[in-house]
Amino acid sequence: MTVSAETESPKPRWYLIPLRVLLVTVVVSLLSFAISLLLGICAVLLAAKLHHIQPDLRIAYRFIAAPAAGVVAAIILVSASFMEIRHYRRLKVLQRIEGQIGRSA
Repeated sequence: MTVSAETESPKPRWYLIPLRVLLVTVVVSLLSFAISLLLGICAVLLAAKLHHIQPDLRIAYRFIAAPAAGVVAAIILVSASFMEIRHYRRLKVLQRIEGQIGRSA
């Protein structure tokens, strides 16, 4: 099988940028919430065992997992936005170059 020189790369679509950014932000923030909740529960259980008191696991949700997921979500939202916009601009430039090469050949 040979690769044809006539194949065109897909056109960049600007309206997919917010969708991808939100999808990545939600997935990563849920993952960070789960991991920080696990670590928070372990920390609360360890602290309760060391102090010989009943563990209050609400602390893990309120003061550890939720703030950590919020911070991670904000960071991911900003960085994913920059990365997707950069990727979109790069694709536009590459398509313009492909168009110029195609016209000259």
